Amino acid sequence: MQLVNSATCDIQTYALGRKGLKVLEVLATAKEVSEQSTHVHIDRGALTAFSEILLGRWVGPGTWESEYHFGGESESVVSYLLVLDTINFCFWPKKDKPRWEIPYKSGWLSGYYALAVALKTALESGIPLADAEYLASLKLDDFRRIMGGRGELQLVPERLENLRALGELLLREYEGRASHLVQAAGGSAVSLARILAEKLRSFRDIADYQGKKVYFYKRAQLFAADLHGAFGGKEWGSFRDMGELTAFADYKLPQVLRHAGVLTYEADLSSKVDQVIHLDPGSPEEVEIRSNTIWAVDLIREELKQRGKDFRAFEIDWLLWTFGQSDEFRAKPYHRTATIFY
Repeated sequence: MQLVNSATCDIQTYALGRKGLKVLEVLATAKEVSEQSTHVHIDRGALTAFSEILLGRWVGPGTWESEYHFGGESESVVSYLLVLDTINFCFWPKKDKPRWEIPYKSGWLSGYYALAVALKTALESGIPLADAEYLASLKLDDFRRIMGGRGELQLVPERLENLRALGELLLREYEGRASHLVQAAGGSAVSLARILAEKLRSFRDIADYQGKKVYFYKRAQLFAADLHGAFGGKEWGSFRDMGELTAFADYKLPQVLRHAGVLTYEADLSSKVDQVIHLDPGSPEEVEIRSNTIWAVDLIREELKQRGKDFRAFEIDWLLWTFGQSDEFRAKPYHRTATIFY
């Protein structure tokens, strides 16, 4: 069955020869952009040195953060994760605006973990976020109450639109159940990412670069990885092709890789990023940052494999993202792009 309408998405499957398998088109287009980039480059020497550092700091692929995530009945967890990844983007504040954060224990929590906790709290308090009919008719005031906290969360109307579209899709094609959407992928993380990209505009994370399509599928891939993490690779998180996922190109990973010297920016782009000048979504600079991030992580994966550590790209992504939460890797800003895709 053809999962994607090629007339609207122009999606191809690229064979890269890795063990003879066909892989998600994201990696091939990232490589193509990397080879043509003029604003962003990968320093192979720094990449090799950073790979050695990762070997010394690697403590395993990490465990699921159950403290922050909803952990109820299994199909409800699937629904929760799909809702979470449908609105998981753009947590940085606008200039001169306070960061969105929620009260948590004796302090405040911001960013992705704040979103995870806000949705978890809503579900545990009886708000039916796992109900497709509720999502399809969700009101702006109700959504703002669910998010709560203080400060300003960007792109709130867009997040609401994403949730409504998700609810409508589940009702129309999957009997209102997120688990049925996952079942439609047939145990393939790659197929799951493609289904989301086909069915929901908010997951269609595709750009144009020099007249060609470039695929990222950041949140679509992340949903498969989150299922894998939440269910320990079993039940709803059992996928036969997790190794075919790429890094999830956001704004934190390139910040880490730039700090490590793996990614280098030409002078004008460096100045823009360091002065917190916004980059347009789909601009050559933004596409090059994201594509080189994906390709650099795959090169790191190959370096580690040569040293006897066969880690998958999404596991390296998780480690780098964790690094990005510490001050050590925040010496320089991350790039700012206001987008629903990451």
